[in-house]
Amino acid sequence: MPSPQVTRALTRLALVVAFLLLGTAPATASTERAPTPTSTPISAHTSASTERGPTPTSSSTAPIAALGSARAAGSTEHATLNPTAQATISTGEGALTSSRIAVPLAGPAFSGGKAAAPTGRVVLIGVPGLQWSDLDETRTPRLWDLVGRGASASLSTRAIPPEGRGITCSVAGWLTVSAGQRAGSDNCGLPEPPTIAPDGSAKIPAWDEYLAFQEASSFQAEIGLLAQTITDAGGTVAAIGPGAALAAADKSGNIQKYAPTPADLPDLTPYSLIAAEANELSRAWTQSQTATTPEMSSDLDDNTRQAAATEADKTIGTILDRVPPDSTVLIVGLADASTTAHLHVALAQGPKFPHKFLTATSTRQNALVTITDTTATILTELTLPTPKIGRTWTTNGDTPDTTAQTITQLSDADLASQVLRDVREPFFLTLVALQLIFYALAAIAIRRQSTPHRRRTLIATQTVAVLSGAIPISTFLAQLIPWWSASTPMPALITTILATAALITAAAFAGPWRKDVLGPLTTVAAVSSLALLIDVMTGSHLQVNAVTGYEPVTGGRFYGFGNMAFAIYSTGTILALAGLAHALRRRPRLAITLCLAYGLLAIFADGWPSWGADFGGVPSFVLGFAVFMLMLSGHRVSIARLAVIGAAGAALIAAIATADWLRPPNQRTHLGAFVQQVMDGDGGSVIGRKLGAMLSTLGNLPLTLLSLVALAFLYLVLARPSRVGAAALSLAYGYAPALRAGLFGALTAALAGFLINDSGIAIPAMALTVAVPLTLAASVRALRLATPTPPAPPSAPAVSTAPAAP
Repeated sequence: MPSPQVTRALTRLALVVAFLLLGTAPATASTERAPTPTSTPISAHTSASTERGPTPTSSSTAPIAALGSARAAGSTEHATLNPTAQATISTGEGALTSSRIAVPLAGPAFSGGKAAAPTGRVVLIGVPGLQWSDLDETRTPRLWDLVGRGASASLSTRAIPPEGRGITCSVAGWLTVSAGQRAGSDNCGLPEPPTIAPDGSAKIPAWDEYLAFQEASSFQAEIGLLAQTITDAGGTVAAIGPGAALAAADKSGNIQKYAPTPADLPDLTPYSLIAAEANELSRAWTQSQTATTPEMSSDLDDNTRQAAATEADKTIGTILDRVPPDSTVLIVGLADASTTAHLHVALAQGPKFPHKFLTATSTRQNALVTITDTTATILTELTLPTPKIGRTWTTNGDTPDTTAQTITQLSDADLASQVLRDVREPFFLTLVALQLIFYALAAIAIRRQSTPHRRRTLIATQTVAVLSGAIPISTFLAQLIPWWSASTPMPALITTILATAALITAAAFAGPWRKDVLGPLTTVAAVSSLALLIDVMTGSHLQVNAVTGYEPVTGGRFYGFGNMAFAIYSTGTILALAGLAHALRRRPRLAITLCLAYGLLAIFADGWPSWGADFGGVPSFVLGFAVFMLMLSGHRVSIARLAVIGAAGAALIAAIATADWLRPPNQRTHLGAFVQQVMDGDGGSVIGRKLGAMLSTLGNLPLTLLSLVALAFLYLVLARPSRVGAAALSLAYGYAPALRAGLFGALTAALAGFLINDSGIAIPAMALTVAVPLTLAASVRALRLATPTPPAPPSAPAVSTAPAAP
C-alpha cells in the first residue's frame, strides 16, 4: 500500500498530465516574464518571451494585454498561510475555466509551514536608480567600503513597466518588494508620502488604486504580503521615507511605524524589518524631466548624477550608523532612474553573507539576483515562510582581488546588456536582409544553365551556405569574447560572429568529409548541438547577453534554453543525427541505436530542470525527433502516431515538472513553479498569456518574412526540377536518404515549437536559418556530383495519316 505522500504525488502528476493534454502546454521560460518594450519589434521575440502585465497597447501588443489580463475565475487566493486552502486547476486555455478540479494543497503557498515568531533583524535600504557605475571610492565611500566587505551582485529589477516604457519606476519597484511578485503602478513619479497618525503609524493614501492596478494585471501581485507576513508572526515593521513605506505596508496599506527621515527614527532595535529609502537619484531624475513622453525624456547628465549618488551615499551612511549589531543589511537599487532599463546594485552584509558574489536559484548565475528575490531573502533572514516566486540570496563565487575590480566586473555586466539592447534590432534586420539576398542569388546560381563558371559558382554557393548555417551558433560562441567592450560594438559583434562562423566553416571543409554530400552539414549541425548542450550543462553562460539569447535586464530567463537557442539546438541535433545515420548507412542498426541514444540525451537535457529547463521545448523536440526516427527506420508517419507521440512528449515534461515540484520550494525551477501555479488555479491565465504572446509574434514582419522566404526557397527552388536537370534537393536525397528524415524532423520540431511556445515565429525563423542554408549546401554538393541531364527536346509533331479532305 503506497504511503499518503506517494499517493498525493501520483495524483498531482496525473492532474498535471491531464491539464497539459487538455490545454496547450505553456512554454514557460520563467515564472515571471518581462513585458517587452514596443519600441523594439525584433528584440521583442529574441529573448525569452514574455508574460505581460499592463503593457503598451499598440497594434502588436494589444492582444497580449487583453489576453494577459484575463484571469481564471476563483483563483484570487495567492500566497496564503491557510494550510487547508483549496486550489483549482483550469483545464482550458486562457480564461476558459468552466471545467475546474479542486485539489487540496499539501501546505500553504509559501515555502514554509506555519510561521513562528521572526528572529533576527533586517535593514533594507532601497536606492532607486543606483547602478554599479555610480560607485566611486571618493564620491561614494560608504558603498565602496561595503562592496569590499559584503556580498555583491547585479540586480535585475524588472517589474511591471508603465505604458510605453520598458523601465521599472520607483513605485513599482517598492511594490514588487512588498509583494514578492512583479507589481506596478500608473505612477512613474516619486511615491506619495503616507498619512501619519499621532501614534507614529501611517497609511498609504493611494493603496486602493495600487490594489486595483494589481488586480487588473496578469501577475496578480499581492502587495502588502511582506509586512503582513512579519506582523502576523508577531514581528514589527518600520519605514523611513515614502518609497520604503510601500514595502513596509501590510495588505491594508497600514504601516506600524513611519519616519520621514533617518533622523526621525534613531533607534532601530525594536523592529524586525526596517525599510529605508535613499531616493536622491530618482528624485534628481524625476525633477529633471521636462516632458512626459518617453521619446522626449532624457537621462541625467554626468555631473548631476554623480552629485545625486554622493548624496545617496551620505543617506546610506546615516542609516548604517544606526544599524544594531548582528543585523542583516540589504542595499538594492530597486528601480530605474533613466530612460532605459539597467542592472542595478545588490549588496548584502550580515552573518550569512561573506565577501563573495551573491546568487540565487532564480538565476543560477553568479553575481546576478532579481528584485523578487529580495522579498524571499528578507523573510528567510527573519526565519519566516517565503513567497512562491522569489528565491533567497546566497553566496557563491569569489570576487576579484580588489573592490575596484569587483565594481568594474559588475558594471561591465550592465554595459553588456545596454550594448545588446542597442545592437540586437540592427543585427536582426541585417541578418534578415542578408539572408533574403543570399536566397535570391543562390536561386540564380543553382538554376542557371551550364556555363564555364558554373563549377566555381556552385563551390562559392556551397561555402557561403555553410557559413550562413554556422552564423546562428556563432552568435552564442561569440560570447567567449567581450565584444560589447569595444568602442564600436556593432561592428565588433558582426566581426566576432563572422570570424567564429568562418572557423566552423573551415572545420566543415577541413577533412575528407567535405567530399560527402552531408559532410559540411553534419559538422556545422554537430557544433550547434554540442556547443549548446555543453552550455546548458555548465550553467548557460553563452546565452546570457547573447544577441540570440536572453538578457538579465529584461528578466525573462536567466538559465536553460531560451526559445531561439532551442530552435538552433533541436535543428542542429536532428540534422547532425541525419548526417551520422548517413555515415553509418552500411550499419543501420548501429546508426539507429546511436541516433536514439543521443536524441534521448538531447531531449532530456532540454527538459531537465538543472540543465535546459525548457517546458515548451520538450514536446516540440519529442515530436520532431520522433518524425525523424520513424522516417529513418522506414516506418510510416501517421496522424495517429503523431498524436500518441505528442501526448508522450506532454507526459514527459509533466513528469519532469512534477519531479521538480517535489523538491523543496527554494530549489524548484520554473517547471516546478508552474506545477504549483496549476494547483493554485493559475494555469489557464498562464496559457492565455502564452497564446496571446505567440499570436502577436506574427506581427513581427522581418522574422515572418524570413520564415516565408526560407520555406519558399526550400520548396520552390531546391525541390523543383530546373532546366539543367533534376531538383537539387531530390539529388541530395538520392545521395543521402537520411537527409529527408532529418529535414522533415527539424521542420516538424520548428512548427510545433511555433505553436506551443510564446516566442512564436522566432522559433521557425531561427530553425530555418540553420536548416535551409545547410540543406542548400548539401544540395549544391549533390549538383556538383551529378552529371547534368537536361530534359530531352520536345518531340516533333505527329504526321497525320488520315486521307486529305476532298
